[in-house]
Amino acid sequence: MIPVGRSHLLIAAHSHPGMSGKNNEDRYAVSAFKLSDQNPVPVVFAIVSDGVGGHHAGEIAAEIAVETISRAVAASDASHPIQTLKEAIQAASQEIYNQADSDPKKRGMAATCACAWIIDKQLYISTVGDSRIYLVRGEEIRQISTDHTWIQEALEAGALTPEQARGHPNAHVIRRFLGSQTPAEPDARLRLKDGESDEQAVANQGLTLSPGDRLVLCSDGLTDLISKEEILDKLKSKDQSRAIKSLIDLANERGGHDNITMITIQVPETVANAVPLTQAKPKKRLRWTCLAALILLILIVALSLTGVFVYLNRTTLFPGLATNTPLHALPTVKLPTDALVPNQTQLILPEATTQASPTLALPTFTPTQLISTATLTPTPTP
Repeated sequence: MIPVGRSHLLIAAHSHPGMSGKNNEDRYAVSAFKLSDQNPVPVVFAIVSDGVGGHHAGEIAAEIAVETISRAVAASDASHPIQTLKEAIQAASQEIYNQADSDPKKRGMAATCACAWIIDKQLYISTVGDSRIYLVRGEEIRQISTDHTWIQEALEAGALTPEQARGHPNAHVIRRFLGSQTPAEPDARLRLKDGESDEQAVANQGLTLSPGDRLVLCSDGLTDLISKEEILDKLKSKDQSRAIKSLIDLANERGGHDNITMITIQVPETVANAVPLTQAKPKKRLRWTCLAALILLILIVALSLTGVFVYLNRTTLFPGLATNTPLHALPTVKLPTDALVPNQTQLILPEATTQASPTLALPTFTPTQLISTATLTPTPTP
């Protein structure tokens, strides 16, 4: 893919350290591309990562996750998005583990990730941990990702009710994370309905987004304190930037005990369909063909008129033709020598110009404030 400077979707994002006074260990990135010079289908990739670990190691883990996964996506051709995301996430997890294993100050660091990859209007997601992705469509908001937490497993098993889950002491025990000794298992389920099987949720990948749809990617610092209904209400009443600020302010008013990061991606109400260049070429060839045919027709008409003019005025232009005078007997016309100009026609080509291709603009990360309170339990999800 080729990085571009402007996205075909409306994007807003913000990260806040919260009110605890700790470092911000959240990281995020949004990148825009086109598939290739021959196929200008627009692409957007967004990722949120929540770091875990002391000695500022959590922010290092989140930074590794964001940069490693973003680079892998940028280097791909977008032909196999789910497989590309899986390999990128596992590579990031292995790199986090390697650095934690080799440096005592980074021991135990880990991270979550929530990735959304939109190719034209087709949505693909992949997640690890408890950072979430919501889809807002019309008057409805739905969490389309699945939390990898002790609480989520208890809810699915029927061991807890949603009311019992609120404020539970195991609320921040995550069961999948980047940086585990065993390879991280990215979750490709995209849930659109209650009661869907895992197979049905995976089959939802490539969901076609509709005009007006909004995606929300966020860390648990937001969802711990803000309900999805409140997210929907703010997004309906404000533009994206103001909605994000309002939601973060509300979370901070309620304690702001964790880092808060939020990205919104909106499909414009009116979207021009992206047409691959391979489909546009026949139209371009047709225009040039018509132009060439028109020029040829003009030349033929001009030559025909010239021929008719010459034929009708042959006695004036060529007296010998009217008197049957042999051609060799016709007078010879001599031009003065100073009228002869050498042929000096020369093709002048413009000097070649080069333009540097844009490069992937990953965000510049600066340490902020916060340490996550998540507990890591590297056991596989049932």
